[in-house]
Amino acid sequence: MFDRSIKIAPSILSADFANFGAEIRAIEDQGADWVHVDVMDGHFVPNLTFGPPAVKAFRPHVKTFMDVHLMIAPVDPYIDAYAEAGADMITAHIEAGPHIHRTLQAIKATGKMAGVSLNPGTPAESISEILDLVDMVLVMSVNPGFGGQKFIPTAIEKVRMVREMIGDRPIHIQVDGGVDPQTVGPLVAAGADCFVAGSAVFRGGSVDKPEVYGENIRAIRDAANKALG
Repeated sequence: MFDRSIKIAPSILSADFANFGAEIRAIEDQGADWVHVDVMDGHFVPNLTFGPPAVKAFRPHVKTFMDVHLMIAPVDPYIDAYAEAGADMITAHIEAGPHIHRTLQAIKATGKMAGVSLNPGTPAESISEILDLVDMVLVMSVNPGFGGQKFIPTAIEKVRMVREMIGDRPIHIQVDGGVDPQTVGPLVAAGADCFVAGSAVFRGGSVDKPEVYGENIRAIRDAANKALG
């Protein structure tokens, strides 16, 4: 059932790589709504992360919703593999290839939810023709490739524009990059409902101190809900 309630999606790129199963269970137990998996290829973005076997290994530990963000190019040849690995949502970048319509059709054909992502330099208008194919629009508020970057404020206006374009369609607006209790409020006010947070969730905590994850998640959620009024 679609709803615009606030969703916090910790990025496991900031987790302890030697302990992913326990880290996933910890963030879910501490209030995460979704688990965000950043897939990078060292080509489309300057980093290299998780292939389909890793995502398949994460899947049994994820009890909520596995949100897989493909920062790879080309993307189409790998859609089936990430779907089979257990993604609930597959998000592709509009900049990753010339045929985003075909890419989104391919994601939908797997039975998974489809997202489209916009880099900071890509205008909101670029997705106007494919909104009826997506379940989520991801607005990048940093340049993709690394965690811990500084929030780019122009993302707020882009979220506002995307929200206006969506109208009454059941489409989530997600923001990824520099999300924390200080930046989340203006994004909520602009129309975003789902927030990826890496360092802002994992900072200071561990599987031995999971309550810190909970405190960090609650701080973001409280700031977001305050902005909702």
